[in-house]
Amino acid sequence: MIKSNSFVKKSKKAIESDLRREFILSSTDEVFKKLCNRLKCSDDMLMRYTSKLETCVSELKKCSKCKGISYCQNEVEGHIYYPNVRGDNLEFVYKPCKYYKENKPTNKTNFFETPKSLMNASLSDLITEKERNSILKYIKDFLKKKMHNEPVKGLYLSGSFGSGKSYLLSALLNELSNKGFKTVNVYYPSLLKRLKLSFNEYNYDIVLDEIMTCDILLIDDIGAENNTSWSRDEVLGTILQYRMDNELTTFFTSNYTIDELERFLSETAKGNDEIKARRIIERIKYLTVEDKLISENKRKNNI
Repeated sequence: MIKSNSFVKKSKKAIESDLRREFILSSTDEVFKKLCNRLKCSDDMLMRYTSKLETCVSELKKCSKCKGISYCQNEVEGHIYYPNVRGDNLEFVYKPCKYYKENKPTNKTNFFETPKSLMNASLSDLITEKERNSILKYIKDFLKKKMHNEPVKGLYLSGSFGSGKSYLLSALLNELSNKGFKTVNVYYPSLLKRLKLSFNEYNYDIVLDEIMTCDILLIDDIGAENNTSWSRDEVLGTILQYRMDNELTTFFTSNYTIDELERFLSETAKGNDEIKARRIIERIKYLTVEDKLISENKRKNNI
């Protein structure tokens, strides 16, 4: 009988052997070899990222023959998937190419109470890591479909504090603005306070109309507000009903999952109203797919 710990050891050796074999095979490519030499890392470290490095090489080769931004064949237009060394690991980011930098359009996203750190959020700053894989895949797929006018739902992104939810979706919104879409980024808790307390500063109807009718909307940090029947039914309900009726792309970030948000929205100072909370949630579910991001606090890096 083969002992289990002996089997595990053999399995690990087999995996390491396969990784090394794949790395050696990839290293026969001159572009792959040059990229690895540029990183100045050990082979043992590099071989852990062989597959991702091969993706970088594929994009580098496309870039070498590219004649301009309109000819870009990479996953994210005007950007290249590229590794950076950080300690004993490689981080992969989307770096803007020379054509993107030369022709970068002005970001025309309208911001309502949005922190300055998010106004310049860029896809080129996004770090790839396993916790973000599904969201980064969603962003790439969304951009492809949106640029081809294919139907695609927004994203309801919940998760831990400081995990980068707002930065990820703000970067996507800014990129879409650069591509000509009318985008609005709303920090929801502060907007409600300003709408309620400063009617002289904001024209309520004009602001609400701009938020309702834009091509793409991000409602950031929903669930962090002081929930009232007014904010839920007259503000949020009005926005979501219009956007659902007109099939307008809408994103949300929250520390709550959708189910947790429903419980939050059902409770106000006037009592519990599960039916009205359910109406809001049904609209959110119609407009979005749900994903979750649990990660270390990245607020210090804004990514």
